[in-house]
Amino acid sequence: MILLKRGAHCVLAAPADRDRRRVCAALWLRHRLRAIVAGASLVLVTLFTGCTTLAPVYDRPSTYALHPSTESALGRVALPQAQEHPDKTGVISIEDGRVAFGVRVSLARSAERSIDIQTFIWHPDATGTLMFEEVMRAAERGVRVRLLLDDMNTEGTDPTLALLGSHPNIELRLYNPFVGRSARALGFLGDFTRLNHRMHNKSFTVDNAIAVVGGRNIADEYYEIGQSGLVDLDVIVIGDAVRQVSTEFDLFWNSASAYPAKMILARVTPEPRDALARRAQVIRDDATSAKYADAIAHTEVVQGMRAGTLTPEWTTANVVHDDPAKTLSSQDVSELLLLPKLQAAFGQPVKSLDLISPYFVPGKAGTEALSALAKRGVRVRVLTNSLASTDEKSVHSGYLKHRKALLRAGVQLLELKPDASAIKRRAGEIGRGSKAGLHAKTYTVDGRAIFVGSFNLDPRSAKLNTEMGLVIDSATMAEALSSAVDKAYPASAYRVSLDEKGNLQWEDGTGNVFHSDPGSGWFERATIEIGSWLPIDWLL
Repeated sequence: MILLKRGAHCVLAAPADRDRRRVCAALWLRHRLRAIVAGASLVLVTLFTGCTTLAPVYDRPSTYALHPSTESALGRVALPQAQEHPDKTGVISIEDGRVAFGVRVSLARSAERSIDIQTFIWHPDATGTLMFEEVMRAAERGVRVRLLLDDMNTEGTDPTLALLGSHPNIELRLYNPFVGRSARALGFLGDFTRLNHRMHNKSFTVDNAIAVVGGRNIADEYYEIGQSGLVDLDVIVIGDAVRQVSTEFDLFWNSASAYPAKMILARVTPEPRDALARRAQVIRDDATSAKYADAIAHTEVVQGMRAGTLTPEWTTANVVHDDPAKTLSSQDVSELLLLPKLQAAFGQPVKSLDLISPYFVPGKAGTEALSALAKRGVRVRVLTNSLASTDEKSVHSGYLKHRKALLRAGVQLLELKPDASAIKRRAGEIGRGSKAGLHAKTYTVDGRAIFVGSFNLDPRSAKLNTEMGLVIDSATMAEALSSAVDKAYPASAYRVSLDEKGNLQWEDGTGNVFHSDPGSGWFERATIEIGSWLPIDWLL
């Protein structure tokens, strides 16, 4: 008698039945192979999980922003103005990437008491290296520095981070860190649910007197020194919003996802201090960097900061942000999210809604909401990246599937050209060829209020990453944003529309009409089209 397979089991069969014996033997062998593969997979997953599971953080002191004081030069400039405008915020917008970097350098050099930096990306390129050096110099003259850095993009910087973290005046915390430092892709597979949530917030606060909030990370492309110049927007704030930014920073700094770098980088040998200094000096001695530094030094905002003569607009501004518990929660987190707070702060558009977002993935619900506004007579305009200008091609697949529905409803779509003139012109001033891209995340409602921050109009910002920004009651800034959208076509953006057959077309303003994404190849378009068929919008 032998065993035969019936359903999930084998039954007895006569030995003379050779066909049945062969079938049974084959089924038995397949069953055993499956069991072996399943067992091996379980062992690998167990080893993986064991190697990549992040233990809860213990024995980490909670620290908080220092109280602002007129004992510092920045405090003497900012605090008297704030006292003259109680519960108000002084705001100055920064559109030029060079100025944005210059402001940060100037603030770091002016720091006397504290520097608090929260960011998603800090690359070891020219601007990143110079900022590492400025932070070290500030700590060496006695400034307390707190750096809260998302760990997603720190690969290759561990020695430098270990150097910073070793200084007694610098405390570095890595947000939602990878445990295995050399095999991040494998770590992602082993702990995907946790590591797929990131901290996308950005702020730069000095002496708790002046802060910068916006969309810029710390890397060349955000300050128009790299090969790809990204259009972005920051605001300098003094007064009430600085207190709010510091409160948000403290919340994330003391959260369960902020790990002391010394714990994560315990086995990393720090970069020698003189090596960082030499790298920074090489960058300063470079001819292109010298032109860049000269352009920064002569900008009005940086000079005004140094002289204490800045004249901000005083208004109401509120920091809106996600709760860091969003990073770890596997339950419904609607009460933790920024988006409902942003919608509540803005109110319902009545006349106009202008949206600038580099990664625009409205999804079905967002498409329906924007379409409903347009059908009610609200002017809805969206400025986003074209396929040729975006630095995240996969995200474009989540946008293209909604274009026709938005256009049919009356939503106006503009897509940035990769050779946008303003960025090209500024890049040319410092001797670099540059492709333009959009990175600003800013929105205005009815010409009365504006949002500036890190929040993209996509599911990742809404559901996965943490975000922050400022809602500013400013007709002046709102009008400036609307004017920028007005002027985008034809100077720097294509106008997307539907032809008489209902097909997409792009106009460049010089008489050219394209019937497929301009500046892209057929293979690229085909790849993005296929991506749009996949149910991956929630990841984008």
